[in-house]
Amino acid sequence: MHRFLVVIEKADGNYSAYSPDLPGCVATGDTKEEAGKNMHDAISMHIQGLKEDNLPIPETYSFAEYIAV
Repeated sequence: MHRFLVVIEKADGNYSAYSPDLPGCVATGDTKEEAGKNMHDAISMHIQGLKEDNLPIPETYSFAEYIAV
């Protein structure tokens, strides 16, 4: 099992999602939940493609936290 940070952002009329550790792997959805599910599917397909091409699966380096100011 692999774990990747996923950032979900509110856009104009929908939500977009990406993972800093998987450049080019993105998804959208009408809701946060849909964007998250679509991103899960996108990451799964991305990882499968890397395996099929005998490419390494990237290490996870990103993390996130809220900072109160």
